[in-house]
Amino acid sequence: MAEPRRLTTRQVAIRLGVKPATVYAYVSRGLLTSRRGLGGRASTFDADEVERLAQRGRGGRPIDDGAPVGGVVGDRAGAPASADGGTHHGDDGAGAALRPAAAAIGPTYSSVTLIEADRHYHRGVDALALAAGYRYEEIAWWLWTGTMTRGIRFEAPADAVAAARRTGDALPAQCGLIDRLRVATIAAAATDPVRFDLAPHTVAGTARGLAATLVDALPARGDAPGPESDLAARLWPRLTARPVTAASVRLLDAAMVLLADHGLAASTVTARVAASARADPYAVVSAGLGTLEGPLHGAASGLAHRMLIDVRERGAGPVVAEHLRAGRRLPGLGHSLYRGDDPRARLLLDLLAELDGAGPAIDAARSVAETAARHLPLHPNIDLALASLSVATRMPPEAGETIFAVARTAGWIAHALDQISAWAVEHLDLPPD
Repeated sequence: MAEPRRLTTRQVAIRLGVKPATVYAYVSRGLLTSRRGLGGRASTFDADEVERLAQRGRGGRPIDDGAPVGGVVGDRAGAPASADGGTHHGDDGAGAALRPAAAAIGPTYSSVTLIEADRHYHRGVDALALAAGYRYEEIAWWLWTGTMTRGIRFEAPADAVAAARRTGDALPAQCGLIDRLRVATIAAAATDPVRFDLAPHTVAGTARGLAATLVDALPARGDAPGPESDLAARLWPRLTARPVTAASVRLLDAAMVLLADHGLAASTVTARVAASARADPYAVVSAGLGTLEGPLHGAASGLAHRMLIDVRERGAGPVVAEHLRAGRRLPGLGHSLYRGDDPRARLLLDLLAELDGAGPAIDAARSVAETAARHLPLHPNIDLALASLSVATRMPPEAGETIFAVARTAGWIAHALDQISAWAVEHLDLPPD
């Protein structure tokens, strides 16, 4: 049987009389199914499916019917994400200040993540379900390639780790973990002669090694497992001297899956801008790390960590009052993308409760949330959950930001691959019909 005729994104847009951005939106909503073309350079579409959609539009029923995505849709399922989202704290939309930057990367549609009706989806699949059933490496690889490979491991190139460690050893002793991640990224890039190859399979392979390098290059605080172990198991002893256990790895793995992407947050917009200029994967991650460091994004969990320490010593009432009197936001509370609790925070706090000794930190988090809720419509977000984790396990205040940064590498690269694919479509020479 002959292979059904396939159309490029541009051809679909012409047939439907819409912009390429709208084609991406149709994929996000399950109205079209895309598939990677030969070499993985661009998505293609079934011509018959496109024709049925075109006829449906002519029949009077609106094509863009806003159907929510609840399962796997195509190979790039997701949803449109507004670049002017903005939230109260932390992992949020790009914000009004980034509108010009978002415009520079073209349509502000993300096929990676959907946030709708207080739920969070990766490629059209509920992120909570993914966190409960898959490891971080499996989800990252799936986001990059569309292939779920059970048991996949991320191993760092020996020369990249050696260069990153040597460079890290030259830093001042008080240098923070995020600075070490940024330096490790640059050092690893210098060892990679093929980093400028932007073929999707090469980018995915590069990202796989970089994510492992970021973890393995950090100094260990406890006994660290070997490079054949899960990435979460290797990251844990870089953050705390508390022993690695099955429960701790499950907790950290879940946190990393939940943080793998969250739409067009500020750091992701920055990463996409870098990718739009044909920057290599290391430069994309460097751009993301630079933006993540702000107190309204990745660094928010560190502020929440210090707040919880204060709450444990003085109680929630005085701490909340002090923040409000000084005109400071309460870190770890509020998120404009969710009407109620951040679902990621709920799951992470539930998993944290399974660890011995986590009770006081969880109690402090709930106490500050309950105190604030008496007068403010704010709910716990992922930053408060990360802070609870770091306080409970005696990690440093910047541990939450470090988890965030390593995990979000998956999202930055996934968005970069989308940007690369969009560039390929825009520069594709179509044969005459």
